[in-house]
Amino acid sequence: MSEHPEHPNRAAHYTEQDVQREVSELESRSATAARIFDLRRIIGGLFVVYGVIVTITGITDGQAAIDKAEGVNINLWTGIGMLLLGLFFLAWLKLRPTPPPLPPEGVPEEPEDREAR
Repeated sequence: MSEHPEHPNRAAHYTEQDVQREVSELESRSATAARIFDLRRIIGGLFVVYGVIVTITGITDGQAAIDKAEGVNINLWTGIGMLLLGLFFLAWLKLRPTPPPLPPEGVPEEPEDREAR
């Protein structure tokens, strides 16, 4: 049986800069995914869409539907409340965006202007 020599340092051909660049790219992709799938965006968008639908239903409700709710146009008030809640979530997202990821521990931060030294 012949054995093939194994390569214990298979990743040795990567430089430190290559590894750091790859890590930076993965971190930026992760941050982008976190911003895209931020729950505030999803919840806010759904509440705005459903709020518009329920508000339109409340505006077009007949007197029978209002009488059924003891004289309160419940669809209109619920739709307005849903719209306000959805707009609150979207404003919160706009005013307080997802922070960028922190640098991993153990990796010293490099000064941005190396040529100035």
